[in-house]
Amino acid sequence: MCRDDVQPQIVFAAPLTDFLASNNISAVQIRDEYERRRQTAQQHEAQTAPPAGPVEEEEEEEEEGRVETVEPKTRRKRKAEAAVAKIKQSKAYQKRKTQNDDEPGGDDDEIAWDMYAKSKPLPGQLENCELCEKRFTVTAYSKTGPDGGLLCAKCSKAQEAERKKDAKPKKQAASRDKRRKTQSNLLDGIVRNGSKTLQELCVEKVADNINDVEEFGDLPQALLDRLSQILSKRRVITSRTLDMFLRSDLDSISIYDCGKLEVSDYIKIFSIIPKVEGLNLRNAGQFKDEVLDYMLERDVPIQQLQLEAANLVTDAKWREYFAKAGHRLKSLKLSWLDYSMDDESISHLVKGCPKLKRLKLKKCFRLGDASLEALSQLKHLEYLSLRFTTPTTMESLKNLIHSVGKSLRTLSLEKFDNADDELLAEIHSTCASLSKLRFCENDYCTDRAFCALFTEWQNPPLSHVDFSSNRDIDYTRPDGPEDPIGLASEGFKALMTHSGSKLERLDISSCRHITQEAFAEVFNGVKQYPSLREINISFLTKIDTVIVAGMFRSCPAMAKVTGFGCFDVVDIMVPPGVALIGIPNPLESIVQQGEFMGGIEMSDLKVML
Repeated sequence: MCRDDVQPQIVFAAPLTDFLASNNISAVQIRDEYERRRQTAQQHEAQTAPPAGPVEEEEEEEEEGRVETVEPKTRRKRKAEAAVAKIKQSKAYQKRKTQNDDEPGGDDDEIAWDMYAKSKPLPGQLENCELCEKRFTVTAYSKTGPDGGLLCAKCSKAQEAERKKDAKPKKQAASRDKRRKTQSNLLDGIVRNGSKTLQELCVEKVADNINDVEEFGDLPQALLDRLSQILSKRRVITSRTLDMFLRSDLDSISIYDCGKLEVSDYIKIFSIIPKVEGLNLRNAGQFKDEVLDYMLERDVPIQQLQLEAANLVTDAKWREYFAKAGHRLKSLKLSWLDYSMDDESISHLVKGCPKLKRLKLKKCFRLGDASLEALSQLKHLEYLSLRFTTPTTMESLKNLIHSVGKSLRTLSLEKFDNADDELLAEIHSTCASLSKLRFCENDYCTDRAFCALFTEWQNPPLSHVDFSSNRDIDYTRPDGPEDPIGLASEGFKALMTHSGSKLERLDISSCRHITQEAFAEVFNGVKQYPSLREINISFLTKIDTVIVAGMFRSCPAMAKVTGFGCFDVVDIMVPPGVALIGIPNPLESIVQQGEFMGGIEMSDLKVML
């Protein structure tokens, strides 16, 4: 085995020896030539070596930190000198040199060598971190330190985190924020001409810096309510924020978003304001039996109570509260109760709340005909708003109107699908003191019944009317049956004849059977409706630009027009101070001179009408 291992060396060595011998080359000659070249290079380096500077220090660090490369030092030196010469021709070097001329003892070569020492190495080379001096491999993603050197990965992350911490958040474009605010105000029916009042600016500034505010002081109730609306819209009402609204001298409190409040926060309200009489809490999901127990224990004199989504209060606790504290209640508004408040609880409400004048029950999922029968015993009701999800009979609803309708000033009936013409006839014969009437989302009552309701009605003119979504729901017949279902042309004209002089708000959205001729007759620019400020004409596709222009002419006090889905209204000129919502691309509000409205001369308007 040993002879086999040695044999290949003898075979391969013989040809090499013959080649060297044939060319008069010997191993001694090769060694002598190497020694001679090495001594010559050392002598040349000793004669031309520069003074001690950054390059020598760098070479010493490299000798300590890593193994010497194969590349000769002479070639490295020539490359360094060429790089320094190139640096001296750069603009950065000239700038540094100009700055250095003002300092005594400045040396141009030192500047160039310093810039060369701090020049960024190529990816793959080794470098010392400027901050921690740790040796690392340079990559294309290596960060630059504060003095121009490179940083290792750890120091780069620390520097980036510090930079993000100190950086100020970017401000959105002012124009974008302004447009969003303008559109938000339009949806709220707010049109502003000129600057805001000082009071409005102060309220908004407080809301913007709510985290830095400790207390509101002695602000009046109206400003507290406005702040509550703004902060609730931003969903920043917390336990800390709630404390600012609580003062012992207040008699009412309204919080429009209680989603972040707990049971202890509700109890805190009554401990700080023990004599509160008006309580309005929306989205009160954590309002539980414990809160009503505390109110009963402290004998809180609540007279106006409004709760939304208080589903964690049990039926037994509601009945106990009505029995013990119901004698004080004058106003009760409950909505979005899908678990508690059934027909039996309404019976206890009627028995325990004899002074009740205002009642609102909307989206209470467990109420039905029995509740309507019980409510008919409330003889002092003046304001009644109902919206049940359970189907009810026509007889129970008719009996309720017959019992309490004579004293009613506000009547709101939403989505009673089984109501028919008899209900409108009962309202006509019983109700004589109404100022607000809402009857919407019905597809049984006919236009003849609406017309008869307003014909020779002893009730004074209404100020608020909502007849939205009273129409035939068979969309295979766009024009409806021959005997129109819902509010149609004749009923609409009878409504405006009866209440047009005092009408302030009108909602007839989705009443799609009102003809264009009826609108043209009502809003002809000659008939005047001096009090009409808001109107909703959404999804009435027969309305066009001429009708809306006549509407502006007939309603000098108009402030808000909602017209989603009115696609024939184009390029309408909006009068100053009017919020036009839902109409695409309305023209800017421009004060017109003379008899001109909506881009149409009034003489032409009269001809078209």
